[in-house]
Amino acid sequence: MNTDLLHRLLDVDPAAGPVDLLHRARGERHLPYLVLAALARDGVRMGRHARAELQRARDRAECYAGVARDLADATGVRPVRDLPLAGYYPPDLPRPLAELGLVSPTEATLWQAVNRLVTDHPVESVEVTLLGERPRHTAVTLRWPGEDPLLDPWYQVRVATAALTGDLASVPVRPYLAADDHVECLIALAEEGLGRAFLAGDVIDVAQLAGQPFDPVETAAVVAAYRLAPEAAALLDLAAEHVPLGSLRDVRTVLEAEVAPERRRRRGRHHPLRPRHGTLLRRTVIRHRWDEALLLPAGDATLLLTPVADYLLGPEGTRPTASERAAALAALSDWDATAPGGPDRAPCTGLPEPRHR
Repeated sequence: MNTDLLHRLLDVDPAAGPVDLLHRARGERHLPYLVLAALARDGVRMGRHARAELQRARDRAECYAGVARDLADATGVRPVRDLPLAGYYPPDLPRPLAELGLVSPTEATLWQAVNRLVTDHPVESVEVTLLGERPRHTAVTLRWPGEDPLLDPWYQVRVATAALTGDLASVPVRPYLAADDHVECLIALAEEGLGRAFLAGDVIDVAQLAGQPFDPVETAAVVAAYRLAPEAAALLDLAAEHVPLGSLRDVRTVLEAEVAPERRRRRGRHHPLRPRHGTLLRRTVIRHRWDEALLLPAGDATLLLTPVADYLLGPEGTRPTASERAAALAALSDWDATAPGGPDRAPCTGLPEPRHR
């Protein structure tokens, strides 16, 4: 990985100089930090503001690594995608980390991790999404400001009980991700292709993985079992236009036989998964004794009471009306008055709406 590759991926003439390269990189939210690191490695002159921006990115990565270690020791959650991929980058070219993704083996350990994050960090936003009914999967995204809230992305940690959530239609939720580390990283990268086009950063990730000992037949079989043969093939085809694939070249060859069967499978009948998103009603004192969220019917609506906050559930992408919100708050008030007493029933602490962004 070097600045020559960055120029090619970002379609910048090397003769234009480092300023144009950095300007183009800022179009991809986290790529500027990698460009700054590459320029620093090349000895390009930079001022204190650029050096400070790069240092904050390094601090961010170290923070995520520390959070992941602490939560793994305390709760058993483990990182997926971004942080594991960062381990394949050289020390002087740290991988930009958009978020810390964690997978939890159970809902109880998920809330243990969330409780620790809320306690240890200045969390300003806690978003909850439920996937499915039986089984039900939970995803919680927590955010808090970066060192420079105006210039830096907010810290973002996502904890979920499913490692891979699919496309909510023809590719199902896959709760577990179990393979060699480098194969898991390839699978997690391919999963991104279900929701967006692959980007320059994905190609750089593939370049870092290319030196790993992928077994072609075994890797292709695992990728196919996770229903990601078309995405993995597209990712490797894109990467091959810019970087040597190493052992992944043979993976791509073997994978070809899996692409058409997976596309045929997706054309069959499927039951779309409709996620339910929680609109925050109130933050609460941590309910330490709770190891799962509570669904509370409230007329035509459903409330979600969690160990850290209470929500009104609704289809993703919608927001409740003022009257729906008022009815939900009234139902919460009734629950407060009738639920068994004790410290874990403690009501709200304030922060009625997330202040994030």
